[in-house]
Amino acid sequence: MTIWSDHSWQTGWKSFEQYPQRCWWFSALWLAVICGVSFFWLLGSTGLVDETEPLFAEAARQMVETGDWITPYFNGETRFDKPPLIYWLMAIAYQTVGFNEWAVRLPSAIAATALTIGSFFALRAYGFPTSAAATTARSSRSQRQCWLTAWSGSACVALNVQTIVWARTGVSDMLLSAGIGLALLSFFWGYAAGDRPSTEPPRSLWSLPHIGYLGFYVAMALAVLTKGPIGIVLPGLTVLAFAIYLGRLRRLLREAGLLPGTLIFTAITLPWYVLVTLANGSAFIDSFFGYHNIERFTSVVNRHSAPIYFYILVILVGFIPGSIYLPVAIARLKFWQPRYWRSQPRASHIGLLALAWFTTIFCFFTAATTKLPSYVLPLLPAAAILVALFWSQALTQPLGNQLPSQPGLLASGLVNLVLAVAIAIASLQVPNLLGYDPMAPDFPDTLAASGLPEQAAAVWLLVAVAIAGLLWQRQTRRWLLLPNLVGFLSFVWVAVGPASVLADRARQLPLRQLAAIVAEVKSPQEELWMIGFKKPTIVFYSQEFVRFFSHTPHGQRYLRENPNAPTDEQTLLLLAEPAVIAETGLQVDDYKTIDQQGAYQLIRVSAGKLRSPDSTNP
Repeated sequence: MTIWSDHSWQTGWKSFEQYPQRCWWFSALWLAVICGVSFFWLLGSTGLVDETEPLFAEAARQMVETGDWITPYFNGETRFDKPPLIYWLMAIAYQTVGFNEWAVRLPSAIAATALTIGSFFALRAYGFPTSAAATTARSSRSQRQCWLTAWSGSACVALNVQTIVWARTGVSDMLLSAGIGLALLSFFWGYAAGDRPSTEPPRSLWSLPHIGYLGFYVAMALAVLTKGPIGIVLPGLTVLAFAIYLGRLRRLLREAGLLPGTLIFTAITLPWYVLVTLANGSAFIDSFFGYHNIERFTSVVNRHSAPIYFYILVILVGFIPGSIYLPVAIARLKFWQPRYWRSQPRASHIGLLALAWFTTIFCFFTAATTKLPSYVLPLLPAAAILVALFWSQALTQPLGNQLPSQPGLLASGLVNLVLAVAIAIASLQVPNLLGYDPMAPDFPDTLAASGLPEQAAAVWLLVAVAIAGLLWQRQTRRWLLLPNLVGFLSFVWVAVGPASVLADRARQLPLRQLAAIVAEVKSPQEELWMIGFKKPTIVFYSQEFVRFFSHTPHGQRYLRENPNAPTDEQTLLLLAEPAVIAETGLQVDDYKTIDQQGAYQLIRVSAGKLRSPDSTNP
């Protein structure tokens, strides 16, 4: 296999290296492809997904409609789940590209792109897989390692399940991840620039710090405006752990300009918190700080509990293919040797920061009682950095030298092979594994008939074949990451994107069609009711207030007991499943069917017909 020989690789790189602009042009193309396919391709081709996405979308739309950019509202009620930055960005997008799915998801896609590009530049500057490479940073081999680290690291940031899902979803999680990630990368920029002799006079607490540290405070403030105190807690704990490990806490506190940084941070974050508290008082404080921050950490909220090993499984699945090589990438750092690392140049410490970043967030959310897969999204860039450092060393290590991690590389490669085959088999079984969904009963058959499971299986079988071929010889194992990244990108292109369109047509399109009809037929005096389920997409797409009831008796009791309820002569629009409408006791002649789409039926009925005086159910 001469094509993979060390001589061919070195010769090919040298010819490429003679023209530095080629590296930058290739990098621009590389970032455009991975970000374009992962984050923007088919971004607005599917409707909003219940339950959470339309809550954000409608709250942002209400800001545009009412002009109140301080207090978020959804369906007539305040929504203090999250701070306003995600709403502000969506509202700006609405005013730019209109009220559509593109505008809702654009902030998340841009945030993911910024995080990917930021990771690329950080690794291009400091992606030395070894301290020796950082010491000889101007050497050809060190520069080669940085290019390879930047390319592989940016790919690992973008090409994983978790990032792709949340970058295409109009909620605040991706924006938070970008805020935390860019804050820590900016911190390292300032930290690496501060590798000065210890004889230099200490800085004043009021000295303006390096621009990297300023970026740290700004990005952290934006994270706090995205999701609250967690935006400062996670990067703060990460930096604290990193500084303590290296024995540089006191020096970093002075160097990072803590006092001016605090002023910058406060100037960005405090105004909204003051204004929203003045406007809403204890209602905001109790809901935002009490419920959505303290309670979520100390108790189970909305039945989102999980075992202590939950996030190990989330990272294993959510960070595929990088998660397979994460253990050997962490072990490669030899973090149990703090004395060694404290004697090395700062530019070589990005792997240590990534490890502190990864470990801090993992331990923090493992300790939390409420657990959700999206909570560990901010640690994935750190995992990508660790994996990229490992692969850049593997790709540039002379073949005559045994890689210290060669046994781990072989073991990880074998796991990779088994997993690729398993994913191929699972892809074929997806239609059978979906189970019955009353809201989209025909979707499994539609998916099976589309041929997408077979296409997905073919992609992963080709990946498995390529991995097997590379594992056959020791000198070719260094290329194992390549078929994984190409295969994952192909998987998104040929299977995941088209499958999401099919799922949208089966599950969400009927609701959008009925919402459009509601907007046409609803009179100003009529109320719109939903019984049996709560689908916030109806509120966004119809732009109407919706009264939700979990069960029919609750709606009937509302008609009997609420003085503001519709009178017997007034009509209302009712959206529900046919089975729920049957449970109301209405006869066919009692209402008029306006339309039926998918599993949903829209009817017009008088309040008097719906009222049930004999019902005593609570």
